[in-house]
Amino acid sequence: MKFNTHYNLTGKHAYLAPSKHHWVQYTTEKFEQAFAASSATRRGTMLHDLARKCIELNVKLPKTKSALNLFVNDAIGYRMNSEQILFYSYNAFGTTDAIAFRNNLLRIHDLKTGYGRVYMEQLEIYAALFCLEYRHEPNNIDLELRIYQSTKIVVHEPHPSTIKRIMEKIILFDKKIEELKALEEGSWR
Repeated sequence: MKFNTHYNLTGKHAYLAPSKHHWVQYTTEKFEQAFAASSATRRGTMLHDLARKCIELNVKLPKTKSALNLFVNDAIGYRMNSEQILFYSYNAFGTTDAIAFRNNLLRIHDLKTGYGRVYMEQLEIYAALFCLEYRHEPNNIDLELRIYQSTKIVVHEPHPSTIKRIMEKIILFDKKIEELKALEEGSWR
């Protein structure tokens, strides 16, 4: 049999894909909830892209209490880089929404477009990755982490020991991953 070719679909995934088989068990109501969550994720991705473009082009948004507007305008005001990757290893890296390091102050801002609970640990991990990549001791710098969600800004100044503990865990777990990979590779031979 000669199968049809679908070159335009290579690398893409359908919403009703066999690999995401759980939808088969959904009720119509559960399916609608899952689809709404997926739509919210796509909307969030587009809003992050809009924020990145505004920051890169230095285009401020109208002064409102919307998280997007507050985030963009603060990032521009603080001359922050948008969508900056912080890299320790191929096992430990991440992309900040906005970051700046100036006058010994590390600022990391994160835009949350959903309404779910947020965790400052994500930004603390970014701070740890920054310190590892750029070889800064958390005790020797000031840190301000912000989460922008809905109409609120949550500001957090983590204790240096918290960032140091995360750095140590990244180093430990990165090393452990490499050890486990080596063991796994050895078992394939």
